[in-house]
Amino acid sequence: MSDNDSGSPAERFERRRGRLTAIAFRMLGASGEAEDAVQETWVRLSRTDIGEIRNLDGWLTTALSRICLDGLRAREVKQEYPLGSFVPEVLPCAPVGGPEERAVLTEDMERAVLVLMHRLHPAERVAFVLHDMFEVPFYEIAEILDRSPNAARLLASKARHRVVGETDALRPDTLREHRIVRAFLAAVRAADIEAVVRVLAADITVSADAAAAPGSVAITAEGTRIVARLAAGFAQRVDFAAVVLVDGRPGALVAPAGQAPTVLAFTIEGEKITRVDVIGEPETLARLALTVPELSV
Repeated sequence: MSDNDSGSPAERFERRRGRLTAIAFRMLGASGEAEDAVQETWVRLSRTDIGEIRNLDGWLTTALSRICLDGLRAREVKQEYPLGSFVPEVLPCAPVGGPEERAVLTEDMERAVLVLMHRLHPAERVAFVLHDMFEVPFYEIAEILDRSPNAARLLASKARHRVVGETDALRPDTLREHRIVRAFLAAVRAADIEAVVRVLAADITVSADAAAAPGSVAITAEGTRIVARLAAGFAQRVDFAAVVLVDGRPGALVAPAGQAPTVLAFTIEGEKITRVDVIGEPETLARLALTVPELSV
């Protein structure tokens, strides 16, 4: 018997709590709801003869996933979507590595994935989280969702396409553009005005809608120095930015803890950024096709 399978039911559960919390958070996107789901899983286990459970890890994953699935379905009926506002500064730890299709990359990328997953239907979200993030095989996911293994595979694939997109379909210039976006974000994070200026075109224009602009008033700014100073003032929020595709073009998704997300859509010519559209209006965000590209630059 391994150490993980020894001790009282409570001790065995506690050794698995971290993984269960990570799963629940990625399914629900809200830390409070995730903790409630994990606690409900413990209540169900405490009412069960643990000696009759052959695979405790599988039993707990199934029980938790069904609780989360019910919560997601209830949220969908009420049209309640967190829109990333519950993403914490530190994400619950998830395993590294996984199947070749896995979509989760660095923590900032995963933060963006969590924000975008609110667009998924409950069954898609469960299938995507369990398979792509936690390597749960499709035959187990099928039992949780009451679907066939092939249907579970299709759900995960559809979710992956909606969140990650098709890497093979990227335009030839995408890698170059995302390198420039990353350089811009790094310079903004460092509040390095000179470095920001180096990636901006002389006639750079920034436009921010009322939901994204300081003071809740839409603004437009032109010129490298003015734009660089505005960007430097954005430094703390950009700590939570990840490179994304915005309607197939280079962009960034900014999702600070406890705040609604903002999207930066870039226009790039050659090696310079010529325009940045800062979008925070929920209705506008909902119309954008946003994906997190799995890129190596």
